[in-house]
Amino acid sequence: MITDLMENERLDDLQRNGLKIIQKTDGFCFGMDAVLLSGFASVKPGERALDLGTGTGIIPLLLSAKTKGEHFTGLEIQTEIMKMAQRSVALNGLEKKIDIIQGDIKEASRIFGAASFDVVTSNPPYMNDAHGLKNPGDVKAISRHEVLCTLEDVVREGTKALKPGGRFYMVHRPHRLAEIITVMRQYKLEPKRMKFVHPFADKDANMVLIEAVRGGGAWLKLEPPVIVYKEPGVYTDEIYEIYGY
Repeated sequence: MITDLMENERLDDLQRNGLKIIQKTDGFCFGMDAVLLSGFASVKPGERALDLGTGTGIIPLLLSAKTKGEHFTGLEIQTEIMKMAQRSVALNGLEKKIDIIQGDIKEASRIFGAASFDVVTSNPPYMNDAHGLKNPGDVKAISRHEVLCTLEDVVREGTKALKPGGRFYMVHRPHRLAEIITVMRQYKLEPKRMKFVHPFADKDANMVLIEAVRGGGAWLKLEPPVIVYKEPGVYTDEIYEIYGY
């Protein structure tokens, strides 16, 4: 088991199946959005899943523990983060179940081939104001802003990588929901399930979880919302259930 950490790295316990993940002490770390997406997505026995913009590899790691999927692949463009994700996979002894590949989301269908996966997941950059960034090459900027890929890139390549009838799972921001649905339908990806996420019961939603099907018919189910906190610093029971405690 590889336990050597590099400078400015820490080892976090994922509280699930004994899994651990390497993260930067001063960099972008996974958040509630990744945890919620891993609870919302479904990967069935025998299915293969691709995570676009996998970052630290958190979503493939959690899905490998939570689902009965056969194999998981994470695509990440940033060399340093990609290597860190590979080391996390090795640390957990999951090299046969999870592959972390370096590459550009805009070329995902070329890298893996069309119709290669049953499931695609993505926790993409939410902000489309990258033109005003002072440090567009910064890891946090690339993770949060559409510096290296756009929403359309993620949807287009995710759809191409899916088999007909395959499922696409994404977490994003509610203020871009109209754009998300428009772009999905442009690429024949039909939204089927949606769930809003609220930090508190009396606050506006700040995330939306979406499942869409390649070539699916028009029928959208709006599921009950997720409430993250019942009081400041105290998660609701549903969050503990999603995370797997």
